[in-house]
Amino acid sequence: MTFNRHCQIAALTIPLLLSGCGSLPTGDSNFFSRQDSAPAHAVDVSNVANAVPRIEPHSRYGNPESYVVFGKRYHVKKSSIGHVERGVASWYGTKFHGKRTSSGEPYDMLAMTAAHKSLPLPTYAEVTNLTNGRKIIVKINDRGPFKDHRIIDLSYAAAIKLGITEAGTGLVEVRAIDPSQPMQTPTAAAIAAKKPLPPPPPMPLQAPLQPVITQKAPLLQADKLQQVAPGQTVGIYLQVGAFGDRFNAENLRTRIRDIETLPASKVNVTQGVKADMSIFRVRIGPIDNVPEADQVIKRLAKLGIENPHVIID
Repeated sequence: MTFNRHCQIAALTIPLLLSGCGSLPTGDSNFFSRQDSAPAHAVDVSNVANAVPRIEPHSRYGNPESYVVFGKRYHVKKSSIGHVERGVASWYGTKFHGKRTSSGEPYDMLAMTAAHKSLPLPTYAEVTNLTNGRKIIVKINDRGPFKDHRIIDLSYAAAIKLGITEAGTGLVEVRAIDPSQPMQTPTAAAIAAKKPLPPPPPMPLQAPLQPVITQKAPLLQADKLQQVAPGQTVGIYLQVGAFGDRFNAENLRTRIRDIETLPASKVNVTQGVKADMSIFRVRIGPIDNVPEADQVIKRLAKLGIENPHVIID
């Protein structure tokens, strides 16, 4: 769960975005210090349906070109088409239930909604738990989370359906949905009407086997990340630097390994290509879980290495 939730927007420079945390409670100076929580009693969300993508105009609220929270500036994307990212998801619950979201809608912790820092409001997205393969569809109608290294804040119901409420966080993939081209799901009638194709005729034994050449279709922006099969093991990596020279990358690798006393196998230099140029990336990982990754990030900050890029692979 995110305790530095997006609604802690006392430092916002755009008053309009104060709606992202709902109407601030009057006469309650302890609001921001209170922890968020799940409902006091167990809630059955089995009948809570996925959000249904539909074409909607952008909200009048919560879609400025940029905004500032806690001294950091965030830029809002003009479009969500093709957006896909992997990272850490958190969730929010009773503390903000019924309060106004950044889009102006009231937050309902039992609806399939979410908050995102840069996608236009509203955006519909498919969220996949990369650990267990569960998928949901949410309507992004709020801003956040503003805790570092979190990419999406899920409603309580959405978090339950993904199975991340107990841990408080989860490794997810977020894929924006284009409502003008909804995902096609075959109906029961269509499946029943579909007849199986007859088996192909047997090939003569004397016929020589010919290699089959297939050509891959070009990848769309949203398909560039390798698909993860349900149950497939994924790890957390922290990319702490990228250099055009291997010598500099190796120097940083040695510095981190020596000061952080990390196993040598956990700090690696990988070579890639960017803009037809070789690039050497320094990565730490795999890291077992999100709390451990948070601790490594804190230790790196003491070395002057700020904001490593979190990679889920």
